[in-house]
Amino acid sequence: MLRFWRATINTRNGLAFAIRSEQAVREEIAALALALPLAWLIGVTTMRSVELVAAVALVLVVELLNTAIEKLADRLTTDHDPQIGRVKDMGSAAVGVALAMAGLFWLFAIAERMGVI
Repeated sequence: MLRFWRATINTRNGLAFAIRSEQAVREEIAALALALPLAWLIGVTTMRSVELVAAVALVLVVELLNTAIEKLADRLTTDHDPQIGRVKDMGSAAVGVALAMAGLFWLFAIAERMGVI
């Protein structure tokens, strides 16, 4: 039980730090807050609504991982390093892919709601 409590505190601390230090995390939390009610309006089924919220939550998860990579890389060196730059670019690409996936899920759900598909 103590391990669970400590993990919960670490999670809270990590989220709090990310929210304070990263604009992208704040934007994605706002998107998640918007997605919660909108998913229930747009989703044709309960499962589709859950999928829409999960897609936005996935973007937040990938952004948190990208932020962790960037913070660690910046801690290693402040000098320009091409390899670290590529690692940061890959983290950014992961966020971009997650955003594209979420966008496609939402477009598909909207088309489904409108009866287009």
